[in-house]
Amino acid sequence: MTKIPMEGKRIHLLYKNAIEPLVVEEVQRQMQRLPVKLLNSLNRDEIMSQAIAYALNRLPSMYATSERGWHFQYQKAIEQFRPQIVTAVRQALAAIQRDPLTPVWRLTHPSEERSQWSDRQQRQYKQG
Repeated sequence: MTKIPMEGKRIHLLYKNAIEPLVVEEVQRQMQRLPVKLLNSLNRDEIMSQAIAYALNRLPSMYATSERGWHFQYQKAIEQFRPQIVTAVRQALAAIQRDPLTPVWRLTHPSEERSQWSDRQQRQYKQG
């Protein structure tokens, strides 16, 4: 569930990307084949986070707002995009091995953490 601020209120949006769990599974599968020395020299959680984000940014989004829709999208992702998922994850792990990406940040949604912008900057942004 995602909380989004909207004019002083928070609305709750329910949606899932059906391709995401397939990417996570593929990252885990391919990481098992990486050299132990490499895995021991890097933070596994960071490698996973970076690889998942890298791969997802190169694959189509397949969002759904219901369980039925999610199962439909999930099955479609398996049938139509499995090869692209494998390739995107392989490219992600190769990129990380060549040049480790920027350290993973703790990301928070703006509604959960006060922005560093001043109140005036936020009002100006909202006004366009």
